[in-house]
Amino acid sequence: MEFLSETEDGEYSIKSKYPPGKWYYYEQILKIPINVIFEPNAGWLEVYQLDTSLGYKLQQPDENGQYWIENIGLFLGVWRGTKTNRTGYWLRWWDEAGKLLLWGTERLQKEQQLREKMAQKLRELGVNPDEIE
Repeated sequence: MEFLSETEDGEYSIKSKYPPGKWYYYEQILKIPINVIFEPNAGWLEVYQLDTSLGYKLQQPDENGQYWIENIGLFLGVWRGTKTNRTGYWLRWWDEAGKLLLWGTERLQKEQQLREKMAQKLRELGVNPDEIE
């Protein structure tokens, strides 16, 4: 995956002479099977699949604007929200059923909320959760 850089035409450069352009290097030398280009300020995403005889072919997103990445069994897409004091566009993963996969901090928050709900329920039942070993 590549986040667009400040280098003009860098991500799409097909220059084959030294130093080779990024596109040429990924497609012809490394033969990266999937090339993802993401522009986080505008939130656009391009996904290319390598066809060894034709080169990279632009993939089309599904009806949710996501791309199925076969070899890892997940959808890749753009999500808009806030993380680490930054509101904007982020790359996110979804499972095959379309469920958003949580970041580690999101999982921890969700688990903390569940623990708090369980502790409150125990208190309502007359059990002090702090006394459980």
